[in-house]
Amino acid sequence: MILAIDTATDWVGLALHDGGTVTAEFGWRSRRTQTIELAPAVAQLWARTGVSANDLNAIAVANGPGSYTGLRVGLALAKGIALGQKLPLIGVPTLDVVAAAVPRLETDLVALAQAGRSRLWAGQYSWNGKHGWESVGDPMLTQWDDLLSRLQVPVAFAGEIDAAAAKLIRRVNRSAHIVGPAASVRRAAVLAEIGWTRWKKQQVTEADALAPFYLREPG
Repeated sequence: MILAIDTATDWVGLALHDGGTVTAEFGWRSRRTQTIELAPAVAQLWARTGVSANDLNAIAVANGPGSYTGLRVGLALAKGIALGQKLPLIGVPTLDVVAAAVPRLETDLVALAQAGRSRLWAGQYSWNGKHGWESVGDPMLTQWDDLLSRLQVPVAFAGEIDAAAAKLIRRVNRSAHIVGPAASVRRAAVLAEIGWTRWKKQQVTEADALAPFYLREPG
């Protein structure tokens, strides 16, 4: 059983995955209250499923990019459970979780997460027939105007895109495709599935060695 924890942004997710079934999944917008909401939500997850930390094989956690507070909260809880139960951790890049949920497209994909103060984290992905979406280069911390000026070719966007951003995308890049909200939401079940696959391949990290990835302003 894998427990997935995602607190990288205001969108928070928890899920349990046993390798064949998603046992439970919670997702909600926290309004930056992850510190007080996360542990009670995990307790609710245990109560609703009858699963406990003793049943876990590993923990998957979104390890960035993301907000300082959000990443610290998620990793602290993940490490606490992992150390207490002697479990491995699987750190998964936040934008990989967005991309993994999007079906194959004819263009490259730009996965997005809100960084606050009109900024966003963005990463470009290309489809590999054998492995699905694969990252192209490093993610960036940017703003919409700068991002869209770089992407004049046909491309798809997925992730945290509000109505104003969608309008801007369509105005600047008419060939762009915006993935629908249901396929764009960053799902903890997807994080758990990635975690399960990596755990089976022994692509894990010791709890005290996993660090968050804070993407800073270029300078």
